Formats: sequence, C-alpha cells, structure tokens
Amino acid sequence: MTILSRRDVLALSAAFSATLAASALLPRAFAADAPAAPAPVRNRGIKLGIDNFAVRAMKWKAPALIDYAASLKTDSLFITDLDAFEKQDDGYLTDLKKKAADLGIQIQLGSWSICPTSKSFKNTWGTAEEHGALVLRMAKALGSPVARFILGAGHDRSTDGGIQARIADTVAVCKALKGRSEELGVKIAIENHAGDMQSNELVELIEAAGKSYVGANMDIGNGVWTMEDPMTTLINLAPYTLTTSLRDSMIWESPKGATVQWVAMGDGVVDLTAFFDAFEKLCPGVPVHIETIGGFNREIAYFDPEFMKLWPGRTAADLARFIALAKKGKALDAGKGTFATDAEFQQFQIERSITYCKNVLGLGPKA
Repeated sequence: MTILSRRDVLALSAAFSATLAASALLPRAFAADAPAAPAPVRNRGIKLGIDNFAVRAMKWKAPALIDYAASLKTDSLFITDLDAFEKQDDGYLTDLKKKAADLGIQIQLGSWSICPTSKSFKNTWGTAEEHGALVLRMAKALGSPVARFILGAGHDRSTDGGIQARIADTVAVCKALKGRSEELGVKIAIENHAGDMQSNELVELIEAAGKSYVGANMDIGNGVWTMEDPMTTLINLAPYTLTTSLRDSMIWESPKGATVQWVAMGDGVVDLTAFFDAFEKLCPGVPVHIETIGGFNREIAYFDPEFMKLWPGRTAADLARFIALAKKGKALDAGKGTFATDAEFQQFQIERSITYCKNVLGLGPKA
C-alpha cells in the first residue's frame, strides 16, 4: 500500500477538473426513459453496497434486505439495525450468511450506542458491554469482519463534561470488549454519527481504545454536520477506516451560517470523483455502503457564538473549507417532493445513488 502525504491527497482534489456528465440519472424503476449513463473511465474494483437505514421505511427483515441488495447487484449489505433480525441465534444467522453468499453478497453488521452516558443510549440489549458482546457474536456468525457502533449524536456535545467525557466513557466500554473482539476476530467500528464527533475526535477515541481492534465507520454526511469538508474527514479517518456509510450533501449559505440537506449521490456539492480517487488509494479493500437520508434541512449556525462553544477544536482552516463548499451550493426545499410515501422516496434515493456510483464513479465490481 502506497502511503500518501496530506499534501498529496489534497492535490488529488485540486487536480480533478473533468465535468460530471450524468447528474440527472434516474433509476429505471422510476424513469423508464432515463438517459443512458456514460461508462466510467475505469472500474475501481471497490465493493459497493447499501446501508439498510437507507430503506428504513420498508421495515424489511434481513432476508428481504438481502434480496433487495441482490436485485441492485451490489456486493455488500450493511445491516445497522438489530431489529432487522427475526432471531439472534447462530443457526439463523449462519443461514443468512449462506443466503447472502449464494447471491454474491457479504453482510456487515452494526448496531446502536455503546456509550452508557450518551442521550442516545438504549438499554434494549442490556448494558453497554452486554450490547457490545451480543453484536460481536452476531457479527461472527454472519461473517462480518466488523461490528459497528455509535457514541451518540450532536446533543452529547452539550452534556456534562461535553464530548470528551462521552469519548472517555466509550473508550472504557471498548476496552471491556477487547478480549471478546480479539477472540472472535471481529473489529469494533465506531461511527462519526449525527454531529457527535469531528473526525479528529474519533481518531482520539480509536487511539485511546487501541487501534489494533477498534477502527472507524466513516460517514462523510455526518462529518458535514460537524462543519467538515468530506475530504478532511477522509484524510483524518483513512488510516483507521474499516467500513463506511456514505451520502452526498447539498450545502448552501444561510442567515445563521450554512444549511445542509443530505441528497442522493451526485446531487450535492461534494466532488465525489476526487473523493474516490483519494479513497481508492487510502482505503484499499474497504467497502462503500450508501446510506441515503434525505428530505429535510439542517442549519449549521457557525455565526452563533453559543453554537461555536460546542466546537472548541474546530480550526479556522477546516471551517474555511466548509464555507467554501457552502458557497458552491444552492438552496433546496425541505421535503420529499412529489413522492407519496417515505418508502417511495427512500427507494428513489438509494436506487438513483447506486446507479450513479456504478455508472459515473466506477464503484462496485458488478458495475
């Protein structure tokens, strides 16, 4: 593996100048007359999959999710919700693993918060340690090399002790799970989730816990909620990234700072070709899971001093890169347009994204 310097990776972004030609692609399921996509310059050989949260309104269980992933001709399926499983015993999970393998799909597994002091924590699966041990065992039975968890969300930054205290509490749980993780050969992947941690803070968590068994689930959409350019997220997290949940973002300037709407791949301001030029080199073997979440706007109020108090580590340089993205964007209405149901809208977004990833970005060996 060739290790690039920070300057090299930034140069990749600056070097990209070709115009993307297929921004209006529509999945066949919703537009029979969709224009043919131009072939990518080359296939990157990066596994492409979906995160089941992208189609959460369907309330599909794992067998149906596997069938849907196969219908999209994806290589991987990231099930990040334990409610998708009708059972948790090894026999049931092994059968799911075989069903997916027969269709050429690898399952990766994730679940919810293992920070016992986070506002997002649930005791549905017992204590944080019991929850972690359960998911590690399930991951092993499913053949998943990772067990993804979250710390919490942006509201944890204003809790007693702030995000640093929540990081410390999450590190303690990871350390309690170290033996189980190493015994099963399943690594713990912590996501930068819903504005909880900046990418450098997630790096701090991983290093404190131990990078031999803890890594990152990189989410560039969530990174935008922390005023972070996706290329910055990639540069910081690449050495630790085990898996991904990715989406595009439209960002535009607004009265309190900037407003973000998560959108289908290719519909935002992120230079995805430059991003995957760098990703290909920095994250070899890491699958790309698309997790489209759209239909609402979120304002990032960086002109508000009280809001900025929650981000003592946000540097002027990083904020400047985020503002530069906002200057490129255009305002979008919040809402799901003409779609009658959440399920229709979610299916449209994920299928549009998978089409774009294959035909424009060259992702997925099955592209």
